[in-house]
Amino acid sequence: MYARTTQLEIDTLRISVDDAVELYEQSVAPRLREQPGFEGAYVLATPAGRGVIITFWDTPEHADASQGAGWYSGVLEEFATLFRSPPGRERYEVRLAMPPAVPGAVPPLEEDLRS
Repeated sequence: MYARTTQLEIDTLRISVDDAVELYEQSVAPRLREQPGFEGAYVLATPAGRGVIITFWDTPEHADASQGAGWYSGVLEEFATLFRSPPGRERYEVRLAMPPAVPGAVPPLEEDLRS
């Protein structure tokens, strides 16, 4: 699995962090789900507007494909007025994953873990 990160800073005078996250969820996330190899995302933010978006991909080619195809730059242009400065971007290989438990999820029964 591969992770692509985008480091950004929201201009909180133009849009609140909550509204920016909602906009991402409603506008960008559905388009991400359509990208080949997309496996999920985390959106992290501070109250001051600094943030990291981590998207997960099945191959390095899929992790890089949307950037090369212009999809990513189109999304950045669409939301350019919301950033204090241009976002940064990197790709990593996921070497260890320890995802958090999902709140409210029922843990597996001990018998299920043995089978």
